[in-house]
Amino acid sequence: MSIKQLPDIEIAQQASLRPVQDIARELGLGSDEIDTYGHVKAKVTGAAIRAREDQADGSLVLVTAITPTPAGEGKTTTTVGLTQALQRMGHRAISATREPSLGPVFGVKGGAAGGGYAQVVPMEDINLHFTGDFAAVTAAHNLLAAMLDNHLHQGNKLGLDGRRVLWRRVMDMNDRSLYKVVTGLGGRTRGVPRETGFDITPASEVMAILCLARDLQDLKQRFSEIVVADLGRGQYVTAADLNAQGAMAILMRDAVLPNLVQNLEGGPALIHGGPVGNIAHGCNSLIATRLGLKLADITVTEAGFGADLGAEKFFNIKCPAGNLKPRVAVLVATVRALKLHGGASRRELAVEDVEALRQGLPNMERHMGNIQKFGVPVVVAINRFPTDTDAEVAALEEVAASMGVPCAVSTVFSEGSQGGEELAESVLKVLDSGESSFRPLYEPETPLREKIEIVARQIYGAGGVDYVGGSNRDVQRLERSQWQHLPVCMAKTQYSFSDNPKLLGRPEDFRIAVRDVRVSAGAGFIVPVTGNIMTMPGLPRRPFAVDMDIATDGTITGLA
Repeated sequence: MSIKQLPDIEIAQQASLRPVQDIARELGLGSDEIDTYGHVKAKVTGAAIRAREDQADGSLVLVTAITPTPAGEGKTTTTVGLTQALQRMGHRAISATREPSLGPVFGVKGGAAGGGYAQVVPMEDINLHFTGDFAAVTAAHNLLAAMLDNHLHQGNKLGLDGRRVLWRRVMDMNDRSLYKVVTGLGGRTRGVPRETGFDITPASEVMAILCLARDLQDLKQRFSEIVVADLGRGQYVTAADLNAQGAMAILMRDAVLPNLVQNLEGGPALIHGGPVGNIAHGCNSLIATRLGLKLADITVTEAGFGADLGAEKFFNIKCPAGNLKPRVAVLVATVRALKLHGGASRRELAVEDVEALRQGLPNMERHMGNIQKFGVPVVVAINRFPTDTDAEVAALEEVAASMGVPCAVSTVFSEGSQGGEELAESVLKVLDSGESSFRPLYEPETPLREKIEIVARQIYGAGGVDYVGGSNRDVQRLERSQWQHLPVCMAKTQYSFSDNPKLLGRPEDFRIAVRDVRVSAGAGFIVPVTGNIMTMPGLPRRPFAVDMDIATDGTITGLA
């Protein structure tokens, strides 16, 4: 009989945390190179980062996953658990992950700091306000929005048309009622009435910039390039036209610095930034990743959602931006999720169904093949659940072996570092082989339309791309613009290779419909929008928030 495991938050609350100064010291950081936030959190100073710029880089490991399902894949849990296992085995390793957004925490996730005995801590702080980075992003974004509306109100010297303003507002909460709103009501003194709306903070271009900038000055320069309105005839208004970039950078002065914490076993962890992977590039900050490479021999990082989104954008956007050379990619897969892709019912996931698993395995096959197209070797991590049978695990291993991909069972959720040793051994073996020959799928000079086709055909498996509405005109205009060299950041559902979330597994004979094409000039990418992507999600029928509470002594319950 299996023993029921404690909830994540209780496991985290029972942990004895080490002073963050000790964590920093073991990484070679002096007391003057961190700014502490209490006893167990700190930011690494800009001076400390600059002092290590010329040091050699360690090895970079990316953790990604199959197409996500309601059954869960455990990508962050695997990232943390693999790092713990490497540390347990005597390797100088560090994890570099994203900060959770309050919207999903209170809505559909309940927490995003790993799980079980593979977590980063302090769990409550990380899942809530942490060191204030998300608040700073929200404030900087909305400052630009306020300055834009003030320009409209104070005479509009730039000749803006309120109907062609592109810059919305953001907040870090799921609130569908704010997706489309009218502002400026209340008379002449209250501004110019216009239709606008709110997006969730992780969808902000400010967040995307934070996670691709090299330092504060680069951040400020990127802010100046943000496009806020379209004047027509190929003319645009930027944040620089409003002279907003300096004030925005002031608000981000501390937020641009990466956060240092620890995992449940006392090993170092960097957490910084959190752009969504279905709209933005879905990776933690380049600053934190590069710092990890300087401080440790092995840095384990992750990318959002499945490999068709997070990993593709990591390889085609983040790696070229930071001159990163990933050595190995870990593809997280679960028997449960693959059975869903094979047509099994959620109610019957605990029942052995090898046939449903085999029907779902083509999803994993495509993800493995996609990663290999970048010249990066793959290791499959089977995030094993107690209900998985030996026959099901064997079927999964068989498919990986048929493609020459090593496979390892991971039980880090229930066993921590000990449960990740098999995976760590597989990763180390690939690192020692030196097999990686990373390359993006396209070059900057590749025509924009061809970049979109490459991702759609080679990564998604689409038969082609259809441009609907005014998107064909948008592409033509951008092909003649100063932004034509930028990479593409596809906005697509995370639940399918296609733009239809109901097409599970490995769909065939479909086409991708691009309905809008936007430029995120500050972030440095072009966003082709497919399907019905929500930039302001709503809460589910029963949000996680209804089960959360805080006691008189400050103890929090309900965080998953």
